[in-house]
Amino acid sequence: MLKTFDLVLIGVMTATAAVTYTIKHRAELKLEEVHRLEAEIKLEKDTIDLLKADWALQSQPNRLERLVKAYNDELKLQPTESTALVHAKELPMLKSEVPVPDVTEAKASAKSATVASAKGVPDTAKSAQATAKAQPIPMPAPRGEAEDADQIETGSVEE
Repeated sequence: MLKTFDLVLIGVMTATAAVTYTIKHRAELKLEEVHRLEAEIKLEKDTIDLLKADWALQSQPNRLERLVKAYNDELKLQPTESTALVHAKELPMLKSEVPVPDVTEAKASAKSATVASAKGVPDTAKSAQATAKAQPIPMPAPRGEAEDADQIETGSVEE
């Protein structure tokens, strides 16, 4: 005859077997997901390598030279002059970096526009005067000859 203690042990063993099976099943699902993700990563890496190889073929200088010669009449391309190249520091500020004019400045420029209209100043002069007061003109940073001579900036304009 089975005692109560034997029934409790059978119940504990059954529960332990169920928990073990559940953990094993979850581990197998996670392993399948890991394999799937590894396959996706390998596919992405292969795609990147393929695109790099394609870019290398597309940007070969002799190929580009042939295309320039073939489409020169339509495109009218000209070589870039060395004076046309600038460093990122020399570019004016981005629109998002331009400071917002103060409300008091806007009121003052509106007052001066009213006074100017009373004095007979033309509208174009008023708008130019208001624009000049509202937005400062960004100035490029001077190019340092000694410190920037060995550095070539390419790609990103953010520093």
